[in-house]
Formats: sequence, C-alpha cells, structure tokens
Amino acid sequence: MSASVSLPVVHVLFENPDWLPPLVSGLEAEGFTVNLVELDQGLLDGNAPPADGIWLNRISPSSHTRGHHGAVELAREVLFWLERHGRRVINGSAAFEFEMSKFRQDLALRQHGIDTPRTVLAVGRDHLLQAAATFDGPFITKHNQGGKGLGIQLFDSADELASHLDSGAFDPGPGAKVILQQYIRAAAPFITRVEIVGDRFLYAMQSSTEQGFELCPSDACQLKAAPDVCPIDGGSKFSPSPLTADDPLVQAYIRLMAAEGIEVAGIEFVEDADGRRYTYDINGTTNYSGVLGEQIGIDGMREFARYLKERVVPGLVLVEGAA
Repeated sequence: MSASVSLPVVHVLFENPDWLPPLVSGLEAEGFTVNLVELDQGLLDGNAPPADGIWLNRISPSSHTRGHHGAVELAREVLFWLERHGRRVINGSAAFEFEMSKFRQDLALRQHGIDTPRTVLAVGRDHLLQAAATFDGPFITKHNQGGKGLGIQLFDSADELASHLDSGAFDPGPGAKVILQQYIRAAAPFITRVEIVGDRFLYAMQSSTEQGFELCPSDACQLKAAPDVCPIDGGSKFSPSPLTADDPLVQAYIRLMAAEGIEVAGIEFVEDADGRRYTYDINGTTNYSGVLGEQIGIDGMREFARYLKERVVPGLVLVEGAA
C-alpha cells in the first residue's frame, strides 16, 4: 500500500470492553484511528448513512452472560444496515450467523468435507430426550448460541439427561436451542485451536481441558477465571501446537472461511486415539493469548491490523475511488 494513502477509521462493534486493549493496541500500532461502538442498547436510523471506514464486528455469542442481553439482536440489525449502505465489514452478517449457531457451523463444516462429531439440535424436553436416545454412547450438551464453553455437560445416557432435566438445574441457553453432540474421547487432555486471518494461518495452540472447557484464550479471561494467577508470570493453559500451514485440515479451514465470508476465526478440533480429528467450533470473535504470543513471537491482534492495512485498505481505496 502506498504511504501516501491515509488509513481509514476502524469502527469496532463491541460489547465486552475487557477484550479491547490488545485489539486497540494492535490497530493503533499500525497507524489506524479506532472508534469504539458499544452495542447493547441503541438507536438506529436506517436512512442515516454509516460513517466511512472499516467496520469490525466483535459481538460475542456469550454477551448475555455479561448482562448485554440486547447485543446480539441489535448487532444483527446494525450489520444489515452497514452492508446495505455498502460499508466494508469484517465478519459481517454471514459470518455472524455462523458465530451464533453451533448447528449451522456443523452443517458448513461437513459440507466442506471436514469431520465433525455427530450433532443434533433440539428444543423442548421431549425432543431432547428423543435425540439423546439416538446416541450410541456418551454425548455432550451445549448451548447452540454458545461461547466460553457454555452449557457443556457430559451424559452417558438419555436416562441420565432426563434426571438432570428434572432436577431444574439444566440451562438450555438463549432461545432454548440445545446441541447434543457425540462425545469424542481425546487421546490427550487438550483441544487444538487454529487461528486464521484472511487466507493466512497465524498459528495453532493446544488448550488444556484438565480444568474444564472454558477455554477463551484472552488474558483478561484467564485473570477472571484465576485472579490469583498472573498470565504474564505463568500458569497459562495454552501451549504451541506443532500444526503447520500446509496441514490439509488447516487448508480446509481456509477454504471454508473464504467460501462462507468469515475473515477472522479461531477454529477448534479434538483428536481421538485413532488420530481422527473432529472439528466442533468456529470462533469469529477470536481472542489471542498474550502469554503464548510472547512465547512464539506472534502478536495476533497486530497481525490482524496488518491484514487490514495490507489487504483490506487497498480494496477499500479502489472502491471509494471508483464511486
């Protein structure tokens, strides 16, 4: 990109301020001006044109757990508004709908030839138990609009699920849409997360599951989960993975993202004892571990900012120049 071209403002749609500092630092380090747009409550005039620049969607499916119950629905309308006015949106409407539905993720993954655990969506007690009875072996439940490992519980049988439902402790999540999914017994107690920006593999990391499945890699999340452990001093549950960019699974992820309009994602898989890899989650609102980044020499948010600068801005300049 020519040095004479001024950089556009990056408007960040967000609901969780704790995730902002690394992103803002990365963008500002590459010369961008950042405008933070909080979405929970708001006023939207469809006839009013949005501001020029790049719009980045950072609304999370777990927003309701932070009291931001209006964020997802408001974001849907804002993204539609932005796109109808021709604004450049990173992880826009198409990507957002995948972010909000594990069921849609599973469909897309399988259609792109990527192995997934058997996955069923059910709403209502009777249908949950009907679905559970079709699993041959253990299965897990999770929220269809998930995040942070929400709603993940392991059951050995439909009867065990029935007892849990009758206890009153079961939380079906937003919209009461529950995913039942084949339980894959991992060969080792970790999952692998692959970080991709555009068509570029950044890195892969292994996330330990020994303390559960709340595996947000953000340092802010780690501090909240274990406030007595400083992520800079150690105690991280994340470590580098030997996975490389030329791995066939990584290449399949890149093709899926290009086809489905997802520009930024952390995609997770688990490997069983036979070496078969099952992909089960696409995280569009991806965060990066600062501890791991220092260890491997990759600042994820800085790399994202460079992607905007080198790949998105030139296209934006061409479009605006032709207008």
